Amino acid sequence: MFLTKKHLSRRTMLRGAGAAIGLPLLDAMIPAGTALAATAAAPRKRLGFVYFAHGAVQRFWQPEQIGRDFQFTHILKPLESLRPHVTVVSGLRNKGAENSPAPHFTTEVSWLTCVGRNGRTPGGELGISVDQHAAKHIGQDTPLPSLELCTEPGGYSSLAYRTPVQQLEMESNPRKVFYKLFGQGDTRDQRHEIVQTTGSLLDYVKEAADSLYKDLDAADCNIVKDYLESVRESERRVQKMKAAEGQNLELPEAPLGAPDDFTELLDVQFELLALAFQTDQTRIATFRMCNEVSMRVYNWLGVSEAFHPLSHHGEDVEKIQRLLRVQVYHTERFAKFAKRLAAIRDGENSLLDNSAILFGSNMANSDLHDADPVPSLILGRAAGAIKGNQHLHYPQSTPHANLLVTLAQRVGVPLEKMADSTGVLSEV
Repeated sequence: MFLTKKHLSRRTMLRGAGAAIGLPLLDAMIPAGTALAATAAAPRKRLGFVYFAHGAVQRFWQPEQIGRDFQFTHILKPLESLRPHVTVVSGLRNKGAENSPAPHFTTEVSWLTCVGRNGRTPGGELGISVDQHAAKHIGQDTPLPSLELCTEPGGYSSLAYRTPVQQLEMESNPRKVFYKLFGQGDTRDQRHEIVQTTGSLLDYVKEAADSLYKDLDAADCNIVKDYLESVRESERRVQKMKAAEGQNLELPEAPLGAPDDFTELLDVQFELLALAFQTDQTRIATFRMCNEVSMRVYNWLGVSEAFHPLSHHGEDVEKIQRLLRVQVYHTERFAKFAKRLAAIRDGENSLLDNSAILFGSNMANSDLHDADPVPSLILGRAAGAIKGNQHLHYPQSTPHANLLVTLAQRVGVPLEKMADSTGVLSEV
């Protein structure tokens, strides 16, 4: 038997005029006659953390049934079509988010660290976020050890802490994210030229793409073409958002409220995250969908109050109904991202199959700034390391840190202990 299949490196990139675009995993990157586990097609697990502010109304978040085949609640309903990849975890408490004079600051700081504002001292590991533990172990084989995204700049803090006192900036500008992923010029001047261009980044690598097609079979050609079309669409959306900047006039002492394109901003940030995972630019990511104490007004949902005041609902039935519209909306945007991952092939599985993404908040009852129990949902199967289709309910006050340690271990990070963790959640 003759094996004539050509082999491309997993690190093959399209280059031209200072631009460099990574490629998704192709059949041509798998050496003929080689065992799957020893090739580039062996599952590369991704770990993600997607945060929504101001918690979730518990009775509309937590399923009543425990175990498999649970009934999706009102807030979780948009994820129902992805049932095999969904694990709801309830009963967890984050003590690091409690008893703070600045609850919203502590809420963001402690979600991935389980350490509050006053528990941080230089040196040691107490206060390092779980994503950065993972970046040290599985993030060193990618161009970006980790990626940090948000939609609103500033905020009380970051979700990601490289050290107990060094936070990582979260990027809210999709244009900067796009060029961080794809504008990899060889020199500072080349990168500056690419960022300033009004044309398409793909124009710089067109010759390289045309040349690559000659070495690929029809199936791989279609994968590359679909991928580059996704890149072009993301670029078009980023350019459109950039062109719209500054068109609104700011009136003195008159708040403009939320822009009507917040949905587009969320979606394009999620799409860039999907592309970063697809091309193996990074395997670790955090995304804060909106800030704690956000004053965004979700007027397109028929909600006229700003988000933070609305979250202090005082058990008012009508306020809770409006708050639910916002919480369902956040799940809908996340569900769209999840379906995108499910549609992207990644070796023998989908990108969703090979990922583990925590979707949650660090606040239970937002009216009380309560961190017990925190709403948590795992999306993805971590290449078979996570069972899926489960609602796991743990005894009240089980440490939230146990879930973070569990997720780290499921993607291959040798993390045994963080903050007040007492072990792993073996049922996950």
